Amino acid sequence: MGLLTTKVRGFHVLAREDRVEIRKVVWLARQVTTQLSLFVVAVVLVMALLLWGLDSLLGWVVSLIVG
Repeated sequence: MGLLTTKVRGFHVLAREDRVEIRKVVWLARQVTTQLSLFVVAVVLVMALLLWGLDSLLGWVVSLIVG
């Protein structure tokens, strides 16, 4: 009886549609994925250094003002 509920039927329809969509996905080549990942890591490191420098500068300015 439980398999005939509306929610369960809806779930099965959704699962079927998901499988169809997953077959349509074009996966990137390993080399492209590696290059993009390295690029993201590099950008994150650069931004971290910039924010650390800005934080240090602002901390120094505030310490000069406060005394």
